[in-house]
Amino acid sequence: MSDAVVLLSSGLDSVVALKMALDEFDDILCLTFDYGQRARERETECSEKIASSYDLAHEVIELSWLKNFWGALTDGSPLPEMNKDRLNDASLTCETAKTVWVPARNLVFIAIAASFAENRNYDVIVTGFNREEALTFPDNSPEFIESFNELLKYATLSHPRVYAPLGNLDKVEIVRRGMAIGAPFELSWSCYNAETLPCGVCESCVRRKRAFDLAGFTDPTKVL
Repeated sequence: MSDAVVLLSSGLDSVVALKMALDEFDDILCLTFDYGQRARERETECSEKIASSYDLAHEVIELSWLKNFWGALTDGSPLPEMNKDRLNDASLTCETAKTVWVPARNLVFIAIAASFAENRNYDVIVTGFNREEALTFPDNSPEFIESFNELLKYATLSHPRVYAPLGNLDKVEIVRRGMAIGAPFELSWSCYNAETLPCGVCESCVRRKRAFDLAGFTDPTKVL
């Protein structure tokens, strides 16, 4: 077995990816990023609880400069509200994805993770990238991962690789996999907002609800 850096946002996908990584790797470092996103306090709090529950090392990386870039996740502009019917409209979700897009965010995250990986002599960078989000966010796609792994051959000496164990799964399949392996969904946070409870109407909340409903499970978290 080898060691891994896991990108942990506390969301549905990263929680399942982390639980899978626990069975695949010896030593794990969890990285959470504060880039001025609306839900940063909730994401950080939940990520800390998740990492602590497995007695894992956890670092929170501050990227305050990213909040100065446009995007409803960081600039305070209205978030598009979603429902199941709208979520099934591919052309609409491609447009709404643009409102929460943060330029080069995942590229920056993985580059930082690669620095940690090489410094600690870790072999793998684990992400929650998946098939469903790759349809609207190209920096979740297999092509992005393949290109970044090629780049790491030149940008690092130890050549850690990016690994997306959920890359071929949609959210329904991710929920089923997570339930089967005991992923700590009760500690996770998917909402774009940072209220006491998830809002239930942002795209991330609606995707999560649809996934649990279609998977046939009850989400252990409550919504407003």
